[in-house]
Amino acid sequence: MNVMRKPVLEKVVVNIGAGDAGDRLVKAQKVLEMLTGQKSYVTHSKRTNRDFGIRQGQPIGCKVTLRGKKAHEFLRKALWVKENRVSLYSFSRDGNFSFGVPDYTDFEGMKYDPEIGVFGMDVSVSLMRKGYRITKRQLRPRTVPSKHRMTLTESVAFLKEQFALEVVE
Repeated sequence: MNVMRKPVLEKVVVNIGAGDAGDRLVKAQKVLEMLTGQKSYVTHSKRTNRDFGIRQGQPIGCKVTLRGKKAHEFLRKALWVKENRVSLYSFSRDGNFSFGVPDYTDFEGMKYDPEIGVFGMDVSVSLMRKGYRITKRQLRPRTVPSKHRMTLTESVAFLKEQFALEVVE
């Protein structure tokens, strides 16, 4: 197989929506830092929603972006929590997928801390092929040709091979 055609795990983004700023957000950041070993950064709301009592620009969550070896290790742990099963509807057309973890204590080696409470999280996984950099480069950016883009079937095959993932219909 051509080296440029091999799928690659680009990044894993772990997100916790705390809902409001303050103590709950600090606890959510602490959970992310315990799980990933990286410093998290705060996400802010894009619009005002009076039903939820959220103003535009208000800190409402935190997230961490993992790449390389750390992304592989965390994805293995997160898929272990999900028993290596992900639904087919969790995948997008271009092979990226997302799933939720209901509680951080489901991870191996994590214990419940009454001071922190219960936090669930969303895990988003982005797959790509080498050569996708042409869309992000500063000089003469281009689009990726359709024959070089990832497809759903290719990404599922890659995940079955690398992570022993079972895709449930």
